Amino acid sequence: MKKTAGRGVLFLIALVFLSCSGRNDTSGTTPVPSLPPAAAWTGEGVPEAGGEKRVTIGLSVATATFIIERWNKDVKVFSGAAQGLGADVLVQLSAGGTREQIAQINYMANQKIDILVVITHDSEAIAGAIKQVRDAGIPVIAYDRLILGTPIDAYISFDSREVGRQFGRALKEAVPQGTYLVVNGSVHDINSFDISKGLHEILDPDITAGKIRVEREIWLEEWSFDEALETIGAIFEETTAYDAIVCGNDSIANAAIQLLSERRRAGEVVVVGQDAELISCQRVVEGLQLMTVYKPIGTLAARAARLAMAMAEKRDYPPDGMVDNQSGSMIPGYIEMPIAVNRHNMDVVIRDGFHSREDIYRNVLNGAVE
Repeated sequence: MKKTAGRGVLFLIALVFLSCSGRNDTSGTTPVPSLPPAAAWTGEGVPEAGGEKRVTIGLSVATATFIIERWNKDVKVFSGAAQGLGADVLVQLSAGGTREQIAQINYMANQKIDILVVITHDSEAIAGAIKQVRDAGIPVIAYDRLILGTPIDAYISFDSREVGRQFGRALKEAVPQGTYLVVNGSVHDINSFDISKGLHEILDPDITAGKIRVEREIWLEEWSFDEALETIGAIFEETTAYDAIVCGNDSIANAAIQLLSERRRAGEVVVVGQDAELISCQRVVEGLQLMTVYKPIGTLAARAARLAMAMAEKRDYPPDGMVDNQSGSMIPGYIEMPIAVNRHNMDVVIRDGFHSREDIYRNVLNGAVE
């Protein structure tokens, strides 16, 4: 689709602020509002000065997790990259769980978007809504979290199983023998299960050999600092006799380290997490967290914008491989690799501009770790 040179891009952001404090209601059958037929979308949209239709990308973000630092970066980079390619971006932030996300997806579909990109709250419960969107002729890309049980047009994410493997490798080197606590992420996110599979792929031989003992392995409802604080706190009321704690992400690791600090065990118990949040990068160089898995979000989000534009304009964009999303159809997959970051290779995060050296080493004397 030809673009008019120098055309300014309208950047649409619709914010729906809903309470994040209550439990998300995903029980029972989630109602799916009806959408108009596919024919209603043909040739409609925001015209350019020359009369050509401009691409409008809908981006649906489940904001029960948007307070996590990384999602702000994803949305900012994706929107900027799409804007640079000549698209309008309509962003909807749904803080109330699956029901609100479905309502907002329906809203965007009625705004005559050309393609929908979804960071889903629940990998399974959203399937009915996604089917209706696709039946209306709108392609759907699952971003970061795979949508299950219905065909979609593409999936773009990091290799979550490799995240788990990186947890396992770092822990086996640091604590080759000892007692582990495993705190997995959200039960609604298939990435949690893939991370667990990768972790056990590395640890299970040593668990079988009796070198490593996983004393407790638990799952959280959400990727939530508050839930992790409460759940891990209850476990610590029984015992803190762990040599290592596997945390599904850095928010969970943050909760674990706070609780360990209160019990004067921070730095003694090895902790790992993912997302390279600033506080976790600081704790890595301070010796309170062993490692964090860095995901080059700039690379992923910019690639997702290019993919969305290609699909909206019906251009070929070859996948890295095919992914099974339990729909009976294999899905084109675009998978980026994560990077394990510890105190010795923190420059990876700094070089990418993800965090500044000054911020990471703020609490370390002379800005460096010997």
